[in-house]
Amino acid sequence: METSQDKWVSLLLAIGLHLALFGLLFVGALWHTQPEVLSIRGEPIEAMLMSAPPPSGAKPSQKPVERPAQPKPEERETAPAPQPKPSPSPQTANEAPQPKPQTPVAQPDTVDREKAARAALAEREKAEQEQKERRRQEQILLDEQKKQEEAERMQRLRQQEEERQKQLEDIRRQREEAEKKRKREQEALQQLADRRASQNPPAQRVDTRETRPVQEIGNRGVDESLLGRYKVAIQQLVMANWSRPETAQAGIRCSLKIVQIIGGEVIQASVISPCNADPLTRRSIEAAVLKAQPLPYQGFESVFQREIVFNFTYDGN
Repeated sequence: METSQDKWVSLLLAIGLHLALFGLLFVGALWHTQPEVLSIRGEPIEAMLMSAPPPSGAKPSQKPVERPAQPKPEERETAPAPQPKPSPSPQTANEAPQPKPQTPVAQPDTVDREKAARAALAEREKAEQEQKERRRQEQILLDEQKKQEEAERMQRLRQQEEERQKQLEDIRRQREEAEKKRKREQEALQQLADRRASQNPPAQRVDTRETRPVQEIGNRGVDESLLGRYKVAIQQLVMANWSRPETAQAGIRCSLKIVQIIGGEVIQASVISPCNADPLTRRSIEAAVLKAQPLPYQGFESVFQREIVFNFTYDGN
């Protein structure tokens, strides 16, 4: 597209061209042809002016005075006259001056500019492609890391589930064994109770162990009821038959549940919550109950309980 600067340049060139043409026309008009001077050998011809005869009656005219002869001009070679320059023909002068072709204004190299633009575009596309590739690689690493973390988490969950199932299986097996043992012990105790009942009626049974009067049994507390003395008697008997393990520490407080039949034969003994003893100490307490049977019964018939719960305590004494 032609700019305003290009228009001004074209206008100035046109004005300059017209001024040059008018100058040529002016110089041609001033140029005129000089008369050619002829140079011929020989004497020049002298002419005398003769006057007409006077009219009659007129005085005779005076004798003309002779003019001295002019010296002959020396012959010398004259330089040829300069040839006039041909004047421009009217046709040429009348023709409108043709504008001089405009000189193209220097423009930036379009090819180089396009080449630079293509190079810049290619560089930008390359940078974008590299950035996309980096993002893709980072996403791949992130996905792999997530997969690895998920696999590790699932592995931990499987291990935890296996351990939990193993613990549940152990607990189930222990319960089954404990239930079988309880049934066997219950059957044995029932057989023993039946045998003793058939041999000695309950009213005539005699405790072979050393006993004290019911009124003297206690732990120096304030509960004077027969039920309180009954529980203290059971607690003292169990404590006397307890084989304290090495893991037992002073300050033990455990609730002990006992299931018995008439006569003090123990069917089941179990440590229940709350209890701060370790598993080995708990089992030793349960064994002490079985070892202490038959539990106190004579003199406590009125407060006998088939199921009884009392606190087993050990303070290191």
